[in-house]
Amino acid sequence: MKVVVVDDSAFMRSIVGRLLRDDPDFEVVGYAGDGAEAVEKVAQLRPDVVTMDVEMPRMNGIEAVEAIMRQTPTPVVMLSGVTLRGAAVTIEALAKGAIDFVTKPTGGSEADLATLRDELKDKLRRAARLSSARLAAARLASGPPPAPVGARPAFRPLGLAQRARKVVAIGASTGGPAALTQLLPQLPGDMAAGVLVVQHMPAGFTKALADRLNGLSQLTVREAVAGELVQNGTALVAPGDFHMAVDGSGHVVLNQSPPVHSVRPAADVLLASVAKTYGRLALGVVLTGMGHDGAAGATDVKRAGGQVIVQDEASSVVYGMAASVVEAGSADAIVPLTHIASRIVQALL
Repeated sequence: MKVVVVDDSAFMRSIVGRLLRDDPDFEVVGYAGDGAEAVEKVAQLRPDVVTMDVEMPRMNGIEAVEAIMRQTPTPVVMLSGVTLRGAAVTIEALAKGAIDFVTKPTGGSEADLATLRDELKDKLRRAARLSSARLAAARLASGPPPAPVGARPAFRPLGLAQRARKVVAIGASTGGPAALTQLLPQLPGDMAAGVLVVQHMPAGFTKALADRLNGLSQLTVREAVAGELVQNGTALVAPGDFHMAVDGSGHVVLNQSPPVHSVRPAADVLLASVAKTYGRLALGVVLTGMGHDGAAGATDVKRAGGQVIVQDEASSVVYGMAASVVEAGSADAIVPLTHIASRIVQALL
């Protein structure tokens, strides 16, 4: 796999290059010190995958990802800091089309570098499987980016809290931040249902995702808190490293029981829960993502009398999770990303 390494730090470029050069599966074909140089190198060298720093001079990682996806669609894996600023910028890059991210180690020990090496190689291998044609097609099928509408209030007054009778449970993985950025802003703020979201993402980044979606959406969007009530017009994002479920009284339950399909949070956990609590008033939505998380939970929703909508292959960056629901015979509708919001509204009538 041909790789271009992008970082404004010569030291970090050398570290990433050394970690990859030791593996015969990878060939580092070029380096870039800023986003503008990265765009040029990608167009010139046509790598299979790119590692991209976030904060850089001249053109930052977000701008570089956007330019690469527009000019020479290529899978990009971000290298992010673990700071709040780093998390927010990483989420922005994922919304612009980056495939995944790896957090830079806070230390420089051999153990830290070994962890970085293993995670980076794994995510580069997965990203490199995606073709340029698939990335370009998914980008076109997803439609134009939404315009910000201004941040919604973080919490509604307790006196107005009322349990949602219906719920929309959404699961996503690879390509999910970009898909959610398209989907949630299309949903009406006065929707007569609560929304629960599981995005495969580690701790420290889900709040940044929720904050970004809140600034784009008519819905109130926030990271879920254990014990809060699922309410109409509010979308709750499962915190990284916690499974999210709903109890019989419509309150959020968070737990750290073992990962499901090697992920926590898992869509199957959420979907199984809402099937049990809401029955025929549950609507499951499974978006782009690798693997088959969501298939078993979607089947639970169907058996309980609810409905299931999945994203179609053309608009998916990875047609894995949604495909597994279709193969299980649990999809009521297979819909392009740009049409899912209207199908959700229609299904809730």
